[in-house]
Amino acid sequence: MAVYFECFTKAQLPRRELFEKSLSIDAHTGSMARSAEQAIAGVTSGQISLGEQVTWRAKHFGIPFRLTSEISELDAFHSFTDQQVRGPFKKFHHVHEFFGHEHGTLMVDKIHFEAPFGPLGWLAERLVLSWYMPRLIRMRNTYLVNTSAL
Repeated sequence: MAVYFECFTKAQLPRRELFEKSLSIDAHTGSMARSAEQAIAGVTSGQISLGEQVTWRAKHFGIPFRLTSEISELDAFHSFTDQQVRGPFKKFHHVHEFFGHEHGTLMVDKIHFEAPFGPLGWLAERLVLSWYMPRLIRMRNTYLVNTSAL
């Protein structure tokens, strides 16, 4: 009873630049303007680092949510992992990987999440979250690769 998906994003940006933008609280806030995400505790601006946490407040489907995530692993300019420590998911684990290629960087997002509430959560995963979450990640990545350095 969990969902796993991957997103692949090619960018004409150096790996280091895309890696740093991906750790930027400000870039995340900009990319999630439609859901009015705001960093309200922990690291609330600038770049987040290994062992640090951020608490987000947002509205999805008109419902207010709070989610606290922590950078649990970081290999500079190659990968980092954030995972929920408090929030609406039973489990949320997001690995960000960055690979150089001839035209810039390939960014790979590997996301594994599980909704709470047993059978109701399973239904929400299948009917809504399985398409909604990849869409959010694609929107975020489009923002990252198409905005100037933050």
